[in-house]
Order: sequence, then C-alpha cells, then structure tokens
Amino acid sequence: MTPLAQLHADAFDVLRHWTHDEPQQRVLRDQYLEFLREHPDAMSRSCAIGHLTSSALVMDEHRTRVLLTLHPKVGRWLQLGGHNEDGDASIRAAALRETREESGIEDVTISAAPLRLDRHPVPCGGRMSEHLDVQFLALVPADAKAVMSEESDDLQWFPVDALPDPLDPSVRALVDAALGAR
Repeated sequence: MTPLAQLHADAFDVLRHWTHDEPQQRVLRDQYLEFLREHPDAMSRSCAIGHLTSSALVMDEHRTRVLLTLHPKVGRWLQLGGHNEDGDASIRAAALRETREESGIEDVTISAAPLRLDRHPVPCGGRMSEHLDVQFLALVPADAKAVMSEESDDLQWFPVDALPDPLDPSVRALVDAALGAR
C-alpha cells in the first residue's frame, strides 16, 4: 500500500469512528466519508476538486492563549495546518507536523481525535479548490516561544478573550470547541 493510500485509509477510519454533538458536524463527517469513497486521491493536493487537509488549534497548556497564523493566501488569522504529505503516517501526524513546522515549537501534545471539521473553498495550486479540513487541538507549554515560518505573514499569541477581529467563524467555533473539551 502506498503512503497516500495508507493515509487515505487512516482518514477514513478516524472519521468513521468520530462523532460530534452538533448535527452539522456529523453531516460534514458523512460528506468527508463520501468524498473519500469517491476519490482515492483525496489525501493529495493533486485531487483538483478538493482534498483533505489536517490542522490544529494551538493553545497554551492552560488554554488561555491561542497561537494563530496570518495566512498569506487568504489574508485571515487561522489555526496552523495544511496539506497532508506522503511521509505522514496519519492525519493526526500531519496536523502535528504542520504545527511544529509553522510554530517552531517542538513540545506539542495533540488530541487523539479531531475537535471539528471545516469544509471551505480555497485557492490552491493556481485554481479554486476545496479543503476538507480535519481539525485537532494542540497544547504546548505555557512558556513556549513560537517562531514564524516562511508559510506565514504573521504569527501571534492571542488571549482567548481577545481574539483578532474580524475572525473567521470556523476559527471561533474551533476555539469554543477547545474550551469546551477540557
């Protein structure tokens, strides 16, 4: 089995067992599963119609601050994350890799299961595509020092009660889910 086929199988298995209190999140899960069934290349950005991505909301261990990146392509503050890659053993591992790459923080504890899902249009590879994002929670030590990567226009810690405005509703929902998942 190729690495992307293994990643595809992992994503399908994780989502098949994942549930959520919100009906809309369960609908998204079912849409993701159908997308995976229809697209063997759903884990690769070469799937032009869309592809699964892995991200993580980075919070300090006390869940009082959130680390957000100013995404260069969309010009909004977002959680860290991105495309799955051949070397990723799982979607969780992809979210962990992206967190470390984009934050410069190595000491990261990532949730065992996703917190939320978010499906959104995005310019990708010079064309409009769709990201079916699987979103995890990443906790880091309270004194962790973030280092901005080349993939970001800015990287900042924000108190959970003073998030940047305007904030994408998907990020607000992700923060709320992280605060409720104590």
